[in-house]
Amino acid sequence: MASRFRPVENAFYDLFTEAAGHLVTGSAILAEMLADGADHPAVAQRMRDAEHAADETTHAIIRKVNSTFITPFDREDIYSLASGLDDVMDMMDEVVDMILLYEVKFLPPETLEQVEVLQRCAELTAAAMPNLRSMQSLEEYWIEINRLENTGDKNHRRILAGIFSGEYKTIEVLKLKDIVESLEDSIDAFEKVANTVEQIAVKES
Repeated sequence: MASRFRPVENAFYDLFTEAAGHLVTGSAILAEMLADGADHPAVAQRMRDAEHAADETTHAIIRKVNSTFITPFDREDIYSLASGLDDVMDMMDEVVDMILLYEVKFLPPETLEQVEVLQRCAELTAAAMPNLRSMQSLEEYWIEINRLENTGDKNHRRILAGIFSGEYKTIEVLKLKDIVESLEDSIDAFEKVANTVEQIAVKES
């Protein structure tokens, strides 16, 4: 009987892996948006396309949950994980969109460090998703994501201190603060995904 449902279980794992792969793509596009001489409208369009692709994967996961009698783990956890992965993509898309709409030409150099943290979180998340099949080798993942989130917090405070140092005009401070806050929210969203994975692993152990 178990083998009958195994293909369904594999479909969930494949979809979660696909969803995390979108985050790797999204974080790379975000890094391009911060590069010198970037074509902001073109990069923003690519991010919108990537975000739409991520939405399709999220919808596929939800459809699979709603049409599957037996799921590999709790439906509530599947919804939470799918939603969490989708939230990260939405937040990175928001950062790119704000850079475009605010017509920001310069960002503090330290923001590049935040994007590097985001990219590392995306890579770790993408590598962890296939391990949901066996629920093995996941602890290192959520521990490292937590460490990166702490690094992101420190970077965030340092960037804010620079923004409010008096070096920038008031309107620029407001724009940069919005962008920096959204970068921080994106990192926090990765930690929420890792926390969900930890909860799933504990339940299934």
